Amino acid sequence: MTKNNLLSEKLNYIGASDTPTHLHLCSYNAEEVQSFQENNLEKIIPSLKEDHINWIQVHGLQNTEMVHQICRHFCIDFLTIQDILNSKHLTKIEEHDTYNVVILKQLLTADSKEFVPQQLCIVQGKDFVLTFTESETDFFNEIHTALEKNVLKIRNRQSDFLLSVILNSVMASFMSIISEMEDQLEDLEELFLSPFPSAADAQPGIEEIQRYRKNYRLIKKCIFPLKEQMSKLLHEENQLLHKANRPFFNDVNDHLQFVLQTLEGCRDLLSAMVDLYLSNNDQRMNGIMKQLTIVSTIFIPLTFLAGIWGMNFQWMPELGWKYGYLFAWILMLAVGTAVYFYFKHKKWY
Repeated sequence: MTKNNLLSEKLNYIGASDTPTHLHLCSYNAEEVQSFQENNLEKIIPSLKEDHINWIQVHGLQNTEMVHQICRHFCIDFLTIQDILNSKHLTKIEEHDTYNVVILKQLLTADSKEFVPQQLCIVQGKDFVLTFTESETDFFNEIHTALEKNVLKIRNRQSDFLLSVILNSVMASFMSIISEMEDQLEDLEELFLSPFPSAADAQPGIEEIQRYRKNYRLIKKCIFPLKEQMSKLLHEENQLLHKANRPFFNDVNDHLQFVLQTLEGCRDLLSAMVDLYLSNNDQRMNGIMKQLTIVSTIFIPLTFLAGIWGMNFQWMPELGWKYGYLFAWILMLAVGTAVYFYFKHKKWY
């Protein structure tokens, strides 16, 4: 039975990752960027600077007390902390008085080439950004490189720009996944439409279609809720999003719309392939039945002849004929061959 989290003051991590909790601080302004990695919050807090944007990455959520201390230092409310520690939480975006909260899912590729969802929580305040991931990830490496090189003068901008960059990276990841999936589905569709597939490109079975359907449902579950939630960031009353940075959030929304449209295209392709699979199965069965019917039709006159000569009448001239047995074989072969070539002439075989 699921417990009511409003009746408990104890924080619990709800998830499967066993990654030990550790911290990565990236503190930057227009002049410099500094990075620190620690397993102890007390060593990180003195490195926080008031005139910098402080980005704390929390990898691993096993140590709920450390997560609680970090959130309490930035005045994050208790319910939000519970949501951060719940890896099964639905995708959502919330606006609070002093910070914005974004909870969404990333997709990681497992060894079995299946997608594994991982929760990503982002808390953005006036001069800080907190990111919480369930396990170690290199997802932020590109952003760190951009901060070091000050790409697009990222260090000169406010914390909301960093939020837009992280969201854009998430959208770029989904765009890459969904575009690759669309290409694979189109190749799969060509195999289904091929009238004479080679042995190397034999038509795939329903198992492969089901694998793509499973991935489609997983991607949709991760990305579709953002369609409605994104509007909570884009409204004019959000004080933590500066006017100069709003075009970047519009860009994030554009990428989201691209993913959703491509996802709809994948849904249509999957539906079409299911229909093609069933149609090909019916066609294959029709071909088998056609071959069996032709074989049966060839043997019908032969069975008729064998039935006549198998009757037990006393006077049957053929039975006493010296060449009767040879004549029967020649007649049956001639009838069978004639029926076969008749079908070939009619293009029924």
